[in-house]
Amino acid sequence: MPTYDYICESCGYEFERFQSITANPIRKCSQCGKRELKRLIGAGAGVIFKGSGFYQTDYRSESYKNGAKNEKSSTAKEKTTAKSKDAKSSGKTKPGTVN
Repeated sequence: MPTYDYICESCGYEFERFQSITANPIRKCSQCGKRELKRLIGAGAGVIFKGSGFYQTDYRSESYKNGAKNEKSSTAKEKTTAKSKDAKSSGKTKPGTVN
């Protein structure tokens, strides 16, 4: 439910009230009793994001997600292949080492 600001044009009393959007505005001031309350137009509340964060990639298309997944798995395979080649070549003596 939105919060509405009110001001009495007679006595100047200001207050806020939670009301349904479909509710009629309040007309009678609770301080002076006169029917001169006016509902003020406010800027409204901004959108509040709670949580660890929202990123552009949170709402990517399925095709983009699949492409990224394939790219990630191919990169992992390349790294595994490179490590196995390094392990095979490590049988050679390195300069400055004694066998």
